[in-house]
Amino acid sequence: MTFTYSDDIISDLHKDARGYRPREAFMEMWNESTPETKQDVWDMLCEEMEISMKEQEAAEATALVKFRKILRSVMDVASCNWKVALRYLVDAENLDVNFELDYFLWNHGIGYNDRTKIRKLYKEAA
Repeated sequence: MTFTYSDDIISDLHKDARGYRPREAFMEMWNESTPETKQDVWDMLCEEMEISMKEQEAAEATALVKFRKILRSVMDVASCNWKVALRYLVDAENLDVNFELDYFLWNHGIGYNDRTKIRKLYKEAA
């Protein structure tokens, strides 16, 4: 059997798969396990991580669609462009669009890549 697990990053894998660091009991079980058992647990966590990543991507896509609808609604009501509408939304949460835009977008479920694109477009927009 080929072993691909790593004692050094098991905590990171656990966090990626389940969203939190492993508890003491898990780490005790891990440390006392045979290499075969460790590999089985490792493989299971890898599968969980793949599922978690797909769920996260779907949630981020849904959040982006919802956010676009909200932004469009503000644009229609305020008769403004998207940049002004975004500033209104950020201001409504008592945040500074120049310094807290990333937090605002993250708080609305927008994924990292989309946050990066939005920040770039916001800075470039006239």
